[in-house]
Amino acid sequence: MRIIVASHLALTMVLLITCTSQAEQVENFDYFTENRTTIRNGIQAVLTCNGLFTSDRSLKQIFDQELAYLAVPVGTIEGGEYLIDRERKAVAIGGPESGTIIRAAFRQGVGCVVMAPHQTFADIDDLPKLNLPYPDSDPASTPWPMGDVIEAKNRPKNIDWAALGAASDWAWHRETEEQDTISLIVVHKGQIILERYADGVDMMTRTRSYSAAKSIVSTLIGILVDDGRLKLDESLGIQWLPDVDGHDDDPRNAITLRNVLNMSSGLYPVDNFNMEYATGSGVAYWAGASSADNARDRALIRAPGTHWEYQNYDTLLAVFAMKQALADPKVYAEFPRMALFDRIGMRNTLASTDRFGDFILSSQVYTTARDLARLGLLYAQGGTWLGERLLSKDWIRFVRTPAPSAASRGSDYGGHFVLVPDDRTDVPKMAYMAAGNRGQYVVIVPSHDTVIVRRGLDYGKQGFDPWDLTREVLKAILPQ
Repeated sequence: MRIIVASHLALTMVLLITCTSQAEQVENFDYFTENRTTIRNGIQAVLTCNGLFTSDRSLKQIFDQELAYLAVPVGTIEGGEYLIDRERKAVAIGGPESGTIIRAAFRQGVGCVVMAPHQTFADIDDLPKLNLPYPDSDPASTPWPMGDVIEAKNRPKNIDWAALGAASDWAWHRETEEQDTISLIVVHKGQIILERYADGVDMMTRTRSYSAAKSIVSTLIGILVDDGRLKLDESLGIQWLPDVDGHDDDPRNAITLRNVLNMSSGLYPVDNFNMEYATGSGVAYWAGASSADNARDRALIRAPGTHWEYQNYDTLLAVFAMKQALADPKVYAEFPRMALFDRIGMRNTLASTDRFGDFILSSQVYTTARDLARLGLLYAQGGTWLGERLLSKDWIRFVRTPAPSAASRGSDYGGHFVLVPDDRTDVPKMAYMAAGNRGQYVVIVPSHDTVIVRRGLDYGKQGFDPWDLTREVLKAILPQ
């Protein structure tokens, strides 16, 4: 009996030890380390390629500013595991020490396109490009806003010029080096009343829009909605992935264009949970995956329209719906230029694509401060441009209306535009803006007939507050 009892006791102790050991296990291994390294290399490839060949910046400027927010970039200005092919207008980042090689190449009309890891410079000629002539007018001899000539006009009498200069200095002289202002424009009643650039930057310098591009795609979508080719409150009508039996019963068919523009699709937020630079849109932005396929391959986890969750792929679903509405690949490729950019003088703006030719209009637009000012001016003028209506008042009302799902966060998001949060009382409530990472802002203030464009190459914690900038600028706009 004693032997049996001892055996039972030993078995119990073994079971306790096993259970305790299992209970102490923690899921703390990063299974996506290789992905993060690949995406890091892709970020450097895209930013370096565009910095050199789209923005015409020096390698020193690129390492000092474009790559400043990378914790550990590959190499230095002196060299490292990267290759710059100036003849092909392409770069390659990576190698045995720094991981998977990712390449990006400049393509006419679209900027730099990132390539898949298995592709080489021999594949560059197969990447998308856009051969579309520009309008005949010469911006260098055409008055603002269609061109770049600033005509001598009487200065507005309701401007406190000292206060405007103080607002400019406020934007420039920040307490932290992480906030790196590179350009600032203020437009009042259609006239540029302030324009300032950092050293090495001018009115022709294109830099990445980041998510300010989301307001560009919202504008393009609005043109199609106004034309009746898309409907805000109908199903996106797209083929979801994976392509399985029972597509008609797919619950994702309930997602509407309004839902995705309100960032409330209800789909799994693949870019969140510390995965932004490991999976999801990062693989399309920086590693050559299909932006359209990945956007459609997410499960529904909430009822559409009920929960706000910022997702690049929600934007790319709207882009895919736009592509379907346009139907013809050539019409789709030319649509941003023909429907918007060329019509309002945005001659220095490139809407980039992935390697499959799908626009990455959630972030990948290279543009100038003046071109963004033109976009803001279109909205400040109520959707008209030189007497022609390009965008309906209904659409502008939609983009300025808080998404129902954003109520819990201060009602600060509309139709791919950022709104004044409920708790701000120092700026006009009807102001709204296009906003992007690293300090890209286009603030529209209808009550003051004013547009404010601030471009940055912020890094680290960033923290530049565009509503604070708006408050400072409006101190200079006196009532009439």
